[in-house]
Amino acid sequence: MSLDAAAETVAEQIRRQPFVEVYAHHDADGIAAGAILCHAMLRAGIRFRLRIKSEVSVAELGGEGAKLLCDLGSGIENLPGDTIVVDHHIPRFEGEFHANPRLYGIDGDRELSAAGMAYIVAQKIGDNRDLAGLVIPGIIGDDQEIKGKNLEIFNDGIGNGIVLPARGLTLPGRDMTERWYIATNPYLSGISGEETVIADLIDEAKGENGTRLDTLISLAVLRAAPQTAVESLYAIYGDTYHLEREVIDDAHALTAVIDACGKSGHGDLGAALCLRSSHALVKAWEIARQHRMNVITALHSVQPIAGSAGVYEVQEALLTSDIADVLARDQVQTMPVIVYARNGEVCRISARCPRGVTADIGLVVREVAAACGGNGGGHNHRAGATIPCNQIPAFVNGWQGALAA
Repeated sequence: MSLDAAAETVAEQIRRQPFVEVYAHHDADGIAAGAILCHAMLRAGIRFRLRIKSEVSVAELGGEGAKLLCDLGSGIENLPGDTIVVDHHIPRFEGEFHANPRLYGIDGDRELSAAGMAYIVAQKIGDNRDLAGLVIPGIIGDDQEIKGKNLEIFNDGIGNGIVLPARGLTLPGRDMTERWYIATNPYLSGISGEETVIADLIDEAKGENGTRLDTLISLAVLRAAPQTAVESLYAIYGDTYHLEREVIDDAHALTAVIDACGKSGHGDLGAALCLRSSHALVKAWEIARQHRMNVITALHSVQPIAGSAGVYEVQEALLTSDIADVLARDQVQTMPVIVYARNGEVCRISARCPRGVTADIGLVVREVAAACGGNGGGHNHRAGATIPCNQIPAFVNGWQGALAA
């Protein structure tokens, strides 16, 4: 079976349903994926309910009615066989209704996001070409590349006037000061969260006709360079995307807002934006600003656990993913990192592999978490787990042992 055939099988199963329970992962890719399929179902006259979740369990998927998992489910072996899964994580689920690029030799880490997979399924449900713009937050949010299937969808969006590419500052924000102030992707050491520093940089970059962006970027690079990875400095300026049909037209900004809403417990607002409702746009932006400031505050004090290089503890479980991203992507690292936070008796863990470091951490996290009485998995370079807190020492030992092997 080909990827297109799998997408058609999933689309046919969705079309058969009078009502679908949709569960979408709480990051930008998952929310965009869920919204794409909800748009398609709405247009096809299929009723649905969308829930944004950090994870799902087999227990909550019981009962009658169709269950559709977006950016979730592939790694769960014992899902009910009739569950519909649209995902791009390492696959363990063997059900019939499973659309996942990895099953067909396509790189789910780099070349097709869950949102992209959802778009391909949506096209089998009906004419949903206008949803191509919602694939871009999946690409940006999961740090993918515009190549392979992503490139095909991107070209569809350009050809249909849905996506307009350009070059410019990639930092999301409502004004120039906010773009630098809440910068977490990339995180700019010595600049992010530093209001006085930013004001001085902007003032120093003023020319006769306003702020000179080239001068401002140069000053920012000089300031951040000592503690920021070179690739992250390059990422300040680059490819940008104007999304003609979305309520936030800058793709980097839309990605940042829906991702922050999802991770801070306001996934409904992130989904509403992707469903093209602007009624809570101001509130969503404020949530994004606060979430990013929480990440920056936590980064100011985060330290590796003594005797465990590359292992960090933070206080807030909602921040582990973003902090792990920053530590692995924007700071100079020579080994994979894990960030964990205690939430009652449960520990949330995010693992990341820095650029240039080769390790299949998705498999490592899955196996070590299972040995500790928890569950985990993900991508080759990005993964997560949930384990009992009293198993953290065992998890760290297993993680370090596996990486050293």
